[in-house]
Amino acid sequence: MRAPDMQHKNLVLTLALLVMAAPGVAQTPSKTGADAPELAAMGPDAVGFRTITLVHPDQPDLQNVDPTVGTVPVHDRRLVVDIWYPAVVRKGAKPVTYQGALWGEPPHPPASFTQIGLAVRDAHPVGNRHPLIILSHGYSNTPAMFTWLTENLASKGYVVAGIHHEDPDPYTVSADKRAAPNYDRPQDIAFVTAQLRATLSAQIDPAQVALIGYSQGGYGVLTAGGASLDPDGPNMEMVAGGWLKKHARGAPGAGEIVVPSVKAIVALAPAGGSPKSAWGTEGLAAITAPLLLIQGDADPTVDYKTGALTVFAGAVHSDRYLLTYKQAGHNVALNPAPAQMRGSAWDMDWFEDPIWRQDRLNAINLHFITAFLAVHLRADVARAVYLNVPVENSDDGVWKAPDGTPWGGYSPGEDGVTLWKGFQRRHGRGMELRHLGAGQ
Repeated sequence: MRAPDMQHKNLVLTLALLVMAAPGVAQTPSKTGADAPELAAMGPDAVGFRTITLVHPDQPDLQNVDPTVGTVPVHDRRLVVDIWYPAVVRKGAKPVTYQGALWGEPPHPPASFTQIGLAVRDAHPVGNRHPLIILSHGYSNTPAMFTWLTENLASKGYVVAGIHHEDPDPYTVSADKRAAPNYDRPQDIAFVTAQLRATLSAQIDPAQVALIGYSQGGYGVLTAGGASLDPDGPNMEMVAGGWLKKHARGAPGAGEIVVPSVKAIVALAPAGGSPKSAWGTEGLAAITAPLLLIQGDADPTVDYKTGALTVFAGAVHSDRYLLTYKQAGHNVALNPAPAQMRGSAWDMDWFEDPIWRQDRLNAINLHFITAFLAVHLRADVARAVYLNVPVENSDDGVWKAPDGTPWGGYSPGEDGVTLWKGFQRRHGRGMELRHLGAGQ
């Protein structure tokens, strides 16, 4: 009986190793794979993680509107904020396991998940005057779904703050309550940025701030980054009590939701453009910070033409880039689906694109976001060559690598090489990157 027992043990071990190696199951999302472009790799710093709670007093409680008279109560809005930062990590310290939950397919309850991380909770911060990044997640998402980005940027010397916006359940609440994030997002972003600028002291450089947002968070960072809200926009009447009108263009409270002196904005699959723009042409032209837009051209949730493409065309006073993934849908900015979210198409579709590999999308995002932030937050103009690609359509890029070049060698992107700099041969496909300067 010993031989069959040993065979059984070997089979169990083999299956376990296969499960551990499965993409998106055990891999830490912030660590990129062998086919990632050059700037996606982790930086030199270890990463710390902590959670704080901020209280924004006297805010409209738009999720608890009195349905009989439409009265909006006022409350102190609690905002949980996760912070990732460069740190000193003691040997043997246990990395954090993140937790989150997403709305289940009706009528099922929310589905919980965990995500393996590499950050260490409450590790001692290292260095000072790091640029500050504010992250705004998508509708019903959590910061735990963005650790591919937060941990990676923290390892490169940034302090990254992810806001828990606590959106209403879109499947059970009324339309006015579903519209609450249109008010809350830019308000939360502006408030948290101001608080962290004031309280993180020497750990950050308060003059070097960038905003990153996905989907509803994309709307949030564009608005908080300077895009003024159209008084006749589609959400003005939807938000209960006329609260959004208080921040419309020309209203006395318009400046309350704008983060002053933003140095860079990254908006991934940004909401706000359909069926009618939240900002209008005049509002988009108010953006002056450099802008990186990222979206799939087959996005079924946020229409590409009225989304990133319209923002790119309308933000005429911004030096701006538009990275487009051909045939990609809405999920261009989330971790690969954790193990608990792979049992149904509904759960998996919170995270994964049906065509593109999720870790591949994230690695490319990291490559360009790293270059973009380095240029605009650190004045590292040498990184601009990664953004100013020689051909807009990546499929047109060519590189005849010299004999002896390793197969995974990165394109130099110069001296007649048109394969985008930092990409490997056969791995710079399916994308388009456009650039327009301020005034264009």
